[in-house]
Amino acid sequence: MGPSRVDFDDIYLATEPYVRSVGQVRVGASGIGWKAAEGETDALEGINIPGLSLPAGMLALQRDDIRRLQWQRVARGYGLRVFMKNGTMHKLDGFSAEDQDTMRDAVKRLLHGLSLETRDISTKGWNWGKPEFQGTSLTFRVENRPMFDLPMAFVSNTNLANKNEVSVEFQPPRGRSLKRKSAVDELVEVRFYVPGTTSVKKGGSDDGKESDAEEEVSAASVFHETIKDRADLGQVTGDSIVQFPEILCLTPRGRYNIDMFATFLRLRGKTYDYKIPYQHVQRLFLVSKPDELHMMFIVGLNPPIRQGQTRYPYLVMQFVRDEEQAVDLKFDVDEASRQFETRLRAHYDEPVYRIVATVFKGVTDKRLIEGGAFRGYHGSQGIKASLKASEGTLYPLDKGFLFAPKPTLYIPHSEIASIVFSRVEASSSNKMRTFDLKFNMHGPQDYQFVSINREEHASLENYMTEHGIKMLSELNESTAVSYAGLDMDSDEEGGRGGAGAITKGAAAMGIDDEDSEEDEDFVAESESDVAEEYDENYIHCIAILNRHDNPIYLRNFDEQQEDVKYHYLAHTSCDIIEERLAQSKSNELFLGLLQTVGEMVVHGYVTNTGHKIILVSSVSAESAAIRNTRVKEICQSIHAAYVALVCNPFYENNQDEKLELDLAIEKLQ
Repeated sequence: MGPSRVDFDDIYLATEPYVRSVGQVRVGASGIGWKAAEGETDALEGINIPGLSLPAGMLALQRDDIRRLQWQRVARGYGLRVFMKNGTMHKLDGFSAEDQDTMRDAVKRLLHGLSLETRDISTKGWNWGKPEFQGTSLTFRVENRPMFDLPMAFVSNTNLANKNEVSVEFQPPRGRSLKRKSAVDELVEVRFYVPGTTSVKKGGSDDGKESDAEEEVSAASVFHETIKDRADLGQVTGDSIVQFPEILCLTPRGRYNIDMFATFLRLRGKTYDYKIPYQHVQRLFLVSKPDELHMMFIVGLNPPIRQGQTRYPYLVMQFVRDEEQAVDLKFDVDEASRQFETRLRAHYDEPVYRIVATVFKGVTDKRLIEGGAFRGYHGSQGIKASLKASEGTLYPLDKGFLFAPKPTLYIPHSEIASIVFSRVEASSSNKMRTFDLKFNMHGPQDYQFVSINREEHASLENYMTEHGIKMLSELNESTAVSYAGLDMDSDEEGGRGGAGAITKGAAAMGIDDEDSEEDEDFVAESESDVAEEYDENYIHCIAILNRHDNPIYLRNFDEQQEDVKYHYLAHTSCDIIEERLAQSKSNELFLGLLQTVGEMVVHGYVTNTGHKIILVSSVSAESAAIRNTRVKEICQSIHAAYVALVCNPFYENNQDEKLELDLAIEKLQ
């Protein structure tokens, strides 16, 4: 007769991923127990495992509650899988190969009615097999042997990527204090290719009776619906607290139905469904758009939701300001819903944006940040600006700056080292109507907002003074002076100190006053905003490629670089153009900025016949909107010149005709 209990040391509790808590496993007549070793209970904080008592760090599994036991090979040697009658499964890893016989003997002697099964894992490395659903897990089998398991409880979203492809996305690790010393990477998505069709029964006939008729549907759609059912991602059974139908979302774009439950919300669209726990909501914003006709409600998420490789850390919803609706909330859905009775009312009859913002504030218990006391030149809460190539609105709030709608960005005042006003002096000459703001951050990444209306300068300066934000001018930040600032009349600016600032900057560059005066006289000859459009240092290269990406023309204006460099830039830009065309449904020929390489920017243009025009130019201080307009006009002119050349009945596609295109482009200058 053997001992009444058997102990195994240095065993990991692996029920939850990323948990590295070591302890002792004990098998006795009452069941199986695990107890964390001394100092290992900290790794268990923030997680919820059925049967685990904290802070003692003990897991007790009663014999009568165990359905079966399974032994298999795992990453940490060998593991024991304990399947409970209530559907849950516990994992204990770190056994050695010699422990298998000891465990089998202990189960046979002490846990009457149970036996230790051995599970052989497929190690062929094949990526095709058969998926099977067992309880709350998906098992992928290769030649009838399991290869891996996917717990449905960790699935956050699934969608049909295309006709035969199903993507499955996973939730991030649970708990904020988990020890992840060696867990650098984590699995976030798996894609299954499911070919063929299958037969399913129709839902019913017109007279309400069940029909035995079958219809052919794709196997991928059936697989997709099965995952949604097992992971509880589809239509939720039971009632929600409140539902908001057909809400317009700017990010991610589309119309979504929002169902609010006791602990999470469901975002349901035509293609994507999201289950977002309230604990993932970090910030709430409610601001007015500059048109004063729409409101934006912004929800900050951490971790963000995903669509393929795209992450969305913010939900941006848009509402019509004057649209009102009557909404009733149900607090008797379950016990957990009753906690909101003290935060929310049972009935609302007011604008929709206000109802949605109030409900989100109540269920998430987060502060709602609304537009502050700042008012722009025209009385709006925000000012129009551009971040890189994206136009949006910059909102100066009480404790930070918010840029929306895309890309949504929140910059707290505490993270700002200083703010630089660029091209402010140049804008007072009435030639440049906009200026830029550069945010110097305490961290490694800075932000620059461009194309801000000159009229907003005074209100922004007052706002930053009131909030104690350090302000710099472009001349104070660097000794280099802006060429655009050299065209100001010294007589007009002398009283305001403008000429003094320019003279000081020019002196730092080794330029005397006479040189400055000559520059002023020269600039005064032209009133055009496109004075530098064809400057020799502005455009580096123009390339034209056919629909097969073969170069048919390349003109290098840069004497310091060889043609091979621009051949390389042109071909790498072709891949970016193909991605843009695949994602865009617009008929716009000008694709805008493709990439930035050092001090050069690359813009793209595609003709109706698939020819590509690549223009490489220098990085300049002008705004993105003005630069795109200028480059677009140049590309259109090149396109017209090329069309005129190839439509010539005497045109022959040979090397000599390259000179004709050179002459045509030179005429544009």
